[in-house]
Amino acid sequence: MDRHDKEKEMASVLLSSLYADAINSSQISQGFTMLMESVEDLALDIVDAVDVLALFIARAIVDDILPPAFLTNARKKVSESPKGLQVIQTAEKSYLSAPHHAELVESRWGGSTHVTVEEVKRKIADLLREYLENGDTVEACRCIRELGVPFFHHEVVKKALILALEIPTSELLILKLLKESGEECVISSSQMAKGFARLAESLDDLSLDVPSAKSTFESLVPRVLSEGWLEPSLLKSSAPVGGEYTNGEDEKLRRYKEEAVSGRPCFSRIQPIFLKKLITLAMDRKNREREMASVLLSALQEDTFSTEDIMNGFIMLLESAEDTALDILDASNELALFLARAVIDDILVPLNLEEIGSKLPPNCSGSETVHVARTLASASHAGERLLRCWGGGTGWAVEDAKDKITKLLEEYESGGDVGEACQCIRDLGMPFFNHEVVKKALVMAMEKKNDRILDLLQECFGEGLITINQITKGFSRVRDSLDDLALDIPNARVKFLSYVERAKENGWLLPSFLPAVRSSAVST
Repeated sequence: MDRHDKEKEMASVLLSSLYADAINSSQISQGFTMLMESVEDLALDIVDAVDVLALFIARAIVDDILPPAFLTNARKKVSESPKGLQVIQTAEKSYLSAPHHAELVESRWGGSTHVTVEEVKRKIADLLREYLENGDTVEACRCIRELGVPFFHHEVVKKALILALEIPTSELLILKLLKESGEECVISSSQMAKGFARLAESLDDLSLDVPSAKSTFESLVPRVLSEGWLEPSLLKSSAPVGGEYTNGEDEKLRRYKEEAVSGRPCFSRIQPIFLKKLITLAMDRKNREREMASVLLSALQEDTFSTEDIMNGFIMLLESAEDTALDILDASNELALFLARAVIDDILVPLNLEEIGSKLPPNCSGSETVHVARTLASASHAGERLLRCWGGGTGWAVEDAKDKITKLLEEYESGGDVGEACQCIRDLGMPFFNHEVVKKALVMAMEKKNDRILDLLQECFGEGLITINQITKGFSRVRDSLDDLALDIPNARVKFLSYVERAKENGWLLPSFLPAVRSSAVST
């Protein structure tokens, strides 16, 4: 903080490099919390300490080594430190709320040397492909060094081994590269072992595309061990390789196969898999989608899902929690909320959480998640808190949303501000239901003989608040109900045709939109 921008950039890159291998997320959170608690003293020596620390925190969030929820949690811990709170506000308002904030934060200290995981993976794939074409191990080792990600070399090992399994003729070249990169200390022994372990764990999936993957890998490992460039002790501590399972793992595999053959529940039903996929997708989206996933789960539980299906789905999620956390940093907390919410929604009972926990290995991250969920579900006022944990109770019910739409349109029709009406539509947070706004606006314009309401649709379309698809759907719904509307509004068809023409002129509707579906409507 007391050096130049170059050193600040280097410190951020170093933190990203140390993350996962040497420092975990909770330790990083604790370190930044300690900094905020002592920022009053730091400001005596570093005049802009508040701003610099806020930028470091924003950078850590952008680099995915701190979860966005850190700022909310830290606010409680530094509530007695005015400058600590100022750090949080600066990080939120000045850095993380700006448009394109990720690019701005990463380039604030003169250009980041940090690259994304996908970019590194692409470079690894390119260098391995080039190596198979020219066979130059010296050049390949140089390219691996230039990646500048020694903590990620296990990915080089894994991708190289996959190529060896997919292209049998490349096996000798791949083993030569790995051996030489190990002997030249380009790839450390721990990274080498980690790469082999990761491939061993994914053999089942790989075998779907390469049927001989398991047998080839099992024959390859003993050869590598005999040559001495892969340490057996590291390999065994990383994962079961070459069929060397522990008794517990072997028993689990045997039991799983027996259950599959006998037809007893072993996650063979599609419902648990659906639940796992639903919640995994929701955790990687925004609060609205998480809320929608919970509401959907509650609706499905009545007719489609049994309690056992839901328990099995959550067990699958918890067993893969560590892998999920690689992509979704706050996965453990979000999964705990889903579990606790399931209890509040009467999808599960508290005893089910104990049963789920008993089926997980002790001291694993999944067991900790279940413990957190039990704590959340048993806390005082847990029902109210968990129903609003993602910001909307049980989500807007359709009737609630329709009522709010009617009220905002009535207020606008009676002389309200167009900007305020647009904000009300935005606050609904239901862009997929904006066709209801269009339908109600058109019907209200007919009933009250006030075409001013169409100005609101014009503004919504101009701002991109209501898409042309939603407008088309709204017009289609009114068109399909014209017969009923004509009973109360005799000139409904005439008014509707004029609205269609206006919409086409202003670009809300495509010229191909048909204003009538019946010949009688056209003649009218």
